[in-house]
Amino acid sequence: MKIVIAHNRYRSELPSGENVMVDLDIAQLRAAGVNILPFLRDSDNIATMSAGAKALLPLSPIYNGPAQRELAALLRAERPDVLHLHNPYPLLSPWVVRTAHAHGVPVVQTVHNYRQVCSPGLYFRDGHVCVDCRGRTIGWPGVIHGCYRGSRAQSAVMATALAAHRPTWRSVDRYIALTSAIAEHLRSYGIPADRIVVKPNSIPDPGPPPALGDGFLFYGRFAPEKGLSLLLDAWRRRPDGALGPLRIAGDGEQRPLVEAIAAERDDVTYLGPLDRDGVRAALTASAVVLAVPTWHDVLPTVVIEALAYGRPVLGTDLGGVPYLVGADQASDGRASGLRRGVAGWVTAPDPQSLADALATVRAEAPALAAAARARYDHTFHPDVVLTRLLATYRDLAAAS
Repeated sequence: MKIVIAHNRYRSELPSGENVMVDLDIAQLRAAGVNILPFLRDSDNIATMSAGAKALLPLSPIYNGPAQRELAALLRAERPDVLHLHNPYPLLSPWVVRTAHAHGVPVVQTVHNYRQVCSPGLYFRDGHVCVDCRGRTIGWPGVIHGCYRGSRAQSAVMATALAAHRPTWRSVDRYIALTSAIAEHLRSYGIPADRIVVKPNSIPDPGPPPALGDGFLFYGRFAPEKGLSLLLDAWRRRPDGALGPLRIAGDGEQRPLVEAIAAERDDVTYLGPLDRDGVRAALTASAVVLAVPTWHDVLPTVVIEALAYGRPVLGTDLGGVPYLVGADQASDGRASGLRRGVAGWVTAPDPQSLADALATVRAEAPALAAAARARYDHTFHPDVVLTRLLATYRDLAAAS
């Protein structure tokens, strides 16, 4: 089988889980014997472009001529079975879908964000969830607020591109939704359910999970949408030591908030940024991992990693978190709003709900440790995820 992987890599100064997952997909597919033809662009290269190329860059989300000509040449020479698209912005453009179809090549796209509708792809603005552009022919609210890179001019170009490519997106042969929430987003956009496959990302198996530790772990980027302020507000609503230890690892703009609470309370420890060995040690020491975004986070990788280590997860009921812990269809609701899934819990993204949940899940964590690892084995293990991806490719190739 011969597959073109098309992806515009995000800038290196912005940590990108999407870049990492594309690289993992390529490595796993090649290890499985698939002939991978990378068709990649890198946003880091924008800085070295000629003045003429930079002048045309604002139009690239709508149509990028050099990329289409190069892709057409690749398709003619290699005659691949499928083109698998990830991020097309800004140096590829969704036009790659039309180019592939013009050469008789079916297209599958993995949906990593909400950019069919939302210019920045986040459904998040000014510290809160925002869906103002949903259902509109052109996303004028995103233009007014300068949602794309803080620029009204660039937001206008992106909003135009999204409107112009509505037929393009609806022509994609198969969508890979990373979670059930993304599948619902696509259905609300008008994509038929039979063209959507739910296939999450995976991470390599770290081996048998260590014995359960104690307390809670939050790790990742200290960005407002990750919910760190929410967590610290909730934590302060309990007496020092009442919940056991809270370990916080990572770095970012909200680091002063972490340093302040670690200085004032004995039950909070700031571990700083961690390498892989440090993350493993922190996971081993803890019993529950916290994933409390205040936006519709598509698929926070920290949740999958926690499950692989046999650590249940407490999260907010936004985005992909309920799916990841198996609570997207859970009926075990509590008066406090806490819902228990097969591998963790979700609660409303407000401080009191989270404070109430922390006390409950600490007591319940040992009962879910084995289920957390089982959730990883059955849903997120590389062998399971790769099998589903290969089946999608084969179905498309057979139908073309």
